[in-house]
Amino acid sequence: MQALPLHAEDGYDLWLRYRPLPAADARAWQAAASQLVAADATPTQAAALAELSRGLEGLLGTAPARVSTVRRDGALVLGTPASSPLVAGLRLDAATLGREGYLIRSVRIDGHAATVIAGNDDIGVLYGVFAFLRWMQEGRTSTGIDLRDAPRVQLRLLDHWDNLDRSVERGYAGQSLWDWHKLPGHLDPRYTDYARANASLGINGTVLNNVNAKALSLTAPWLEKAAALADVMRPYGIRVYLSARFSAPIEIGGLDTADPLDPAVRRWWRDKADEIYRLIPDFGGFLVKANSEGQPGPQDYGRSHADGANLLAAAVAPHGGIVMWRAFVYSHEQPDDRAKQAYSEFVPLDGSFAGNVIVQVKNGAIDFQPREPFHPLFGAMPKTPLMMEFQLTKEYLGFATHLAYLGTLYEEALRADTHVQGEGSTVLRVVDGSLHGHGLTGMAGVANIGSDRNWSGSIFDQANWYAFGRLAWNPAQSARDIAAEWVRMTFTGDPRFVAPVVDMMMASHEAVVDYMTPLGLHHLMARGHHYGPAPWDAGSERADWDPVYYHRADAHGIGFDRTATGSNAVAQYAAPLAAGFGDVHRVPEKYLLWFHHVPWDFRLASGDTLWNELAHRYTRGVDEVKDMRATWAGLSAHVDAERHRQVADFLAIQQREAQWWRDASLAYWQSLNRLPLPAGEAPPPHPLSWYQSLSFPFAPGH
Repeated sequence: MQALPLHAEDGYDLWLRYRPLPAADARAWQAAASQLVAADATPTQAAALAELSRGLEGLLGTAPARVSTVRRDGALVLGTPASSPLVAGLRLDAATLGREGYLIRSVRIDGHAATVIAGNDDIGVLYGVFAFLRWMQEGRTSTGIDLRDAPRVQLRLLDHWDNLDRSVERGYAGQSLWDWHKLPGHLDPRYTDYARANASLGINGTVLNNVNAKALSLTAPWLEKAAALADVMRPYGIRVYLSARFSAPIEIGGLDTADPLDPAVRRWWRDKADEIYRLIPDFGGFLVKANSEGQPGPQDYGRSHADGANLLAAAVAPHGGIVMWRAFVYSHEQPDDRAKQAYSEFVPLDGSFAGNVIVQVKNGAIDFQPREPFHPLFGAMPKTPLMMEFQLTKEYLGFATHLAYLGTLYEEALRADTHVQGEGSTVLRVVDGSLHGHGLTGMAGVANIGSDRNWSGSIFDQANWYAFGRLAWNPAQSARDIAAEWVRMTFTGDPRFVAPVVDMMMASHEAVVDYMTPLGLHHLMARGHHYGPAPWDAGSERADWDPVYYHRADAHGIGFDRTATGSNAVAQYAAPLAAGFGDVHRVPEKYLLWFHHVPWDFRLASGDTLWNELAHRYTRGVDEVKDMRATWAGLSAHVDAERHRQVADFLAIQQREAQWWRDASLAYWQSLNRLPLPAGEAPPPHPLSWYQSLSFPFAPGH
């Protein structure tokens, strides 16, 4: 039988495509989902009912009939013990699910086979609906269902680095999703679809504006715009947050100081919080970047980060709000090692933050590099809740065009062992609060969601949004399992497609590390826009803005010495890790040049020299991209032409740029070490001066 042609898709539907199930599966599910018993008295109940109807109509060709009670087999029953007598009567022991958890179970009601999607709260039911539809999309059974799940992390947020002029810092998917000029009068339907997509993953918060905030965001006209967005998000369990500029009392409040201990400043922030909560009763709170990259903060007045955070915490506490205070800092005085600064500034403050403050820490100590060791703050502040900050937008990983599945990066960071309470003291256990007994927990993802029709700039970048949401719900999940889920829902469940694409995704991040920053190299990107290789770059206003600061290569060797003979950054880790990281023969090779400055002829575990291994890794990364292109080219029969073509085009771009990274990097290292390339390695096709002459003044996202 000839396969039917695949209809063109543009990626707008994300993983919520709800395309028809195979005929046999559809027949089984039609029998199991022919009736629907559900309330729609609240906005969240209505959202759950609408999503389930939309999904079933797409998957099965028809939506089930609404009925008031179960009279035959095949009913779906939605509700809470409070909203549904049927759910209350089943005594499903939902007490362990909390407010957001859900239970999906095959049951019998009055002798009839039925499926219950239940929760303690309407939002749990909505999350259960999305889980049920995911179960169906993955080709699972329609009988014998018994699922129970609840989030392990309390705050699961996207951080939008969106500016009021609709530009997006580090955004590679068009303009800001928020059309500020038309708000609050016009609500783009995309806002609801954004909320649906996030709710399908359990994301429950969104920070609307850039951490490099404008004080204008806190003025009445802009708060009205934020309130309009909050109204859209609320039925989907999503609370709105705002980045707050610390100097706002001066810039929009008419004060002559923003000193956090000044009574007038404290009163101004209390009044501002009251104003916000009048407009947005469920406002989540503030995200703050302070005393970093030129942003104002409490240190301008001789105060600490805790003083600044507690000022804002006191303002939002009466309303149940929280403050997320970012630990991404570096001072005007340049330290001996920028990787040490956050630890040095925050560890002495452990235990001095208010109870509704959570410190938001990047996964690594530098800045979202292709690979970093986990941030030493994780585990080092037992009296303070710490919130993980990942970057979904690929600022240092090829922007929108390079395929780099970041589920593996997130998994690597979360499963890293801090050893602060012995083996098993993982970063994951710091983040979910179990290591130190914190109830306030969180994960934030810096979003790459914009006005592009496909939301993320490319189809495969959607997978990073998906992976972040799934891991924020449960950080212990497998990156491979998540990738397989995403592939089945975004493309097809055909194993002939799923297996090779998942393998491709799982290898993709390591490939990028190989052709950009192998063996622990980092921050080799061009200054400012971070597009393309520039390991030679020097001469910035600050030394720690330049690649040469980080690789420290010369004729004799390469790498940043962070051992006791160098910056001693290793001492910020627990003793067992410090000993391993500090020993050039024991450090994991993926972190070798992060922690050590080693000679070019240093012998690695393979027996090869560092120089030869570097060259091989660069080439290995390029070859992996070639393999991904070949794999994708062979899968065209399983994907509509529009999406297949875009991915193929982007993989071609990635291969060219991977080759550029490899050739430019090797040309520069050779200019320092004067060593021949190992046998079989092709020389760069251009002299170093050619690569250094390239300029990209209009690279996106900057």
